[in-house]
Amino acid sequence: MTIHSTDDMLRSDRTPEFAQRIGPDTWRLSWLPEFTVTRAQALAGMELDELVSDPAAAHDRLAHAEISARADVLGIIWQQALIKLAKRVDERGRDTGGSVHDPPTALAPLRRQPLSGHGDRAYYG
Repeated sequence: MTIHSTDDMLRSDRTPEFAQRIGPDTWRLSWLPEFTVTRAQALAGMELDELVSDPAAAHDRLAHAEISARADVLGIIWQQALIKLAKRVDERGRDTGGSVHDPPTALAPLRRQPLSGHGDRAYYG
């Protein structure tokens, strides 16, 4: 997880999200454009974005605590942040002609193979 920082921009090396300075101590997060934040909040927002974007964090309690703590810095609940970021991922998917949340168009056919040793007597999926 690396956040690249300049005086006017914070960028993630994992996601396309960013934070941009729009005033002396005023920043705006690309995934939370309706709010203006401080630099510390912008950094917390970028870290939150990277944590949420890490599939390995899905079942990691420590990562969940870090996500919640960074959302607190932003003044939002972690569920709200998760929804906002999921919508951004969906928007990016639509820009490329689909969505990561779209169901598959066709399911692979089921292979029906009996378990060895049982012949035709048993079938377990």
